[in-house]
Amino acid sequence: MFKTLALAPLCIACLVPLARAAVERETFEVFVEIPTAQFFVLPVDPMLVQREQRLDYNPVSSQLSSLRAQFDVKNVSGSIGARLDAEPFLYNGQDRIDLRVTFNERVLDLTSTEVVSSVDAAPGKRVALEIAAIKPAQDYAPGNYYGTVHLVFDALAPGVNQ
Repeated sequence: MFKTLALAPLCIACLVPLARAAVERETFEVFVEIPTAQFFVLPVDPMLVQREQRLDYNPVSSQLSSLRAQFDVKNVSGSIGARLDAEPFLYNGQDRIDLRVTFNERVLDLTSTEVVSSVDAAPGKRVALEIAAIKPAQDYAPGNYYGTVHLVFDALAPGVNQ
């Protein structure tokens, strides 16, 4: 029994240097974007605008899923306007699929329109964005489609309804 007790501390002492030799290190890149307290339009998921978004195709129903996302918005000095900077569509080099973009349930086009009233914008609000395909009359043509949606948001002065 004495030999067993004497060897146990000796074996543990041998393992301690090996445990110290195993080291794992992790590196994280960390950042924060803090908006002004007066005006902002920010996606709840910050990766929304940093990665390509996929619209899934259902071959049984011949439908494309829509992209839905939430945005936090605020304008203490008035309402919030939005518009498209260019016509939104997907393109495969030959065929085009037009897109319908709605923000806070308002359809956007190339003309600025009020999407959040000053009453809702002053305290801040969470609103929905939806980007949906407009199905062509002849159904979707096969291919890999890509496109970009450019949104522009404006802080509108009180009493300005565009």
